[in-house]
Amino acid sequence: MGTIAADVGRVLWLGFDGIAITDDVRAAIADGALGAALLFQRNLATTVVRGPVPQAVVELDALVALTGALHAAASDDAPILVGLDQEGGAVQRLRAPATQWPPMLAFEGRADDVELAAAIGVALGRELAALGIDVDFAPVLDIHTNPANPIIGDRAFGTTAATVTRRALALAAGLARAGVLACGKHFPGHGDTTVDSHRALPRIDHGWDRLEAVELAPFRAAAAAGLPLIMTAHVIFAAIDASGPATLSAKVVTGVLRERLGYRGLILSDDLVMRAIVDNYGVGAAAVRAVRAGCDGVLVTRDPAHQHAARAALQRAAERDLDFRTLLAVAAARGRALAIAQAQARAASPAPPLTVVGALAHRRLADRLAGR
Repeated sequence: MGTIAADVGRVLWLGFDGIAITDDVRAAIADGALGAALLFQRNLATTVVRGPVPQAVVELDALVALTGALHAAASDDAPILVGLDQEGGAVQRLRAPATQWPPMLAFEGRADDVELAAAIGVALGRELAALGIDVDFAPVLDIHTNPANPIIGDRAFGTTAATVTRRALALAAGLARAGVLACGKHFPGHGDTTVDSHRALPRIDHGWDRLEAVELAPFRAAAAAGLPLIMTAHVIFAAIDASGPATLSAKVVTGVLRERLGYRGLILSDDLVMRAIVDNYGVGAAAVRAVRAGCDGVLVTRDPAHQHAARAALQRAAERDLDFRTLLAVAAARGRALAIAQAQARAASPAPPLTVVGALAHRRLADRLAGR
């Protein structure tokens, strides 16, 4: 068990502003005040390339310098992870010159779906590894069962549990072969909501039999396959716990994911700054509830005030409640072990050259998936 401050820092997965590491971020990492750094488009230096259609192109050298500085700021015994969302389609932080992947629903109807998903996973992973990225918040394990869903849609790998499972886990295996950690999301399933949890708190009223057969099936397979990370959903699943969203529910996170499905990897909350959480619970209280529920990491992607609230609330809860202190220590130990293992793997296998980013072979895979 580390100090309370160190364990609080380890469970915090934080975003920050700027295209280069600042003294404040460097000091926070050196002090063990965060377990992972989250990158967004606001962290990417770009150059506008003129032409018939002007295009903002990511400056790869600047990104490599940033991820290198983030990793270097951490001590050897407390490394951090660097992660971003690179799903394909509308959700891919890295744009040109990185390969632009079609939305994953493009796998529908393909006889070669597993082989192609695995190849894309390797290609995508090699590009991320070349840029110093440890974690890709993909694949989506939600199932596209509701055409009116405002947030999942074509981000899903298919319309049935079987198609999503085989395609998504093949892509995750490809990421692993390239040295990048995959994160399945959004447990127990965001595919049949009519509300976007970025804007409000969704609710799913399906009975247990339906959840077992559909929503939970890809996550059960992911647990069996040893997927290293799973992210929770800010969605109420009334059949399991009608009192609050999955992220904050011990019945969902510990009772279902850990105990019923036997998952042994790292469990992350979705971003606590989303309105499903902020408007109903507050970030500080939600951070504590998420760890009590069984989350090993809590994402707070922006706003220093929200990040401070999460840190302060976790610190207070650990100082006042021995049971919570124990839960926090277990969560931090799990996160620390994953970060150390990833740092060792990164050191043992040099990153691919930057020439893999947007390589012709990768663009041909993207064209193949798109049917071009």
